[in-house]
Amino acid sequence: MSETDGEIELEDNVLVIRRIHVRMKLKASEDERETAMRVHGIFADSCPVYRTLKPAIAITTELLIEAESEDLILGDQGQKGG
Repeated sequence: MSETDGEIELEDNVLVIRRIHVRMKLKASEDERETAMRVHGIFADSCPVYRTLKPAIAITTELLIEAESEDLILGDQGQKGG
């Protein structure tokens, strides 16, 4: 899941997007954390949208990793208690 905030300024009586900040939320195991952080550090340069917009708009990203709980893992295996 992600959330995005944009900052808009008025330029010559026209609203212009100046900055975009994207917060990506990921549920991952501790083993997957390093991979997620590494990918987050390099993915933007391979993204056509980012590469198109970056000359005109300041774009920042943030990765929030939430540990997977045992309940979610058990639930995914069909063993969730009730």
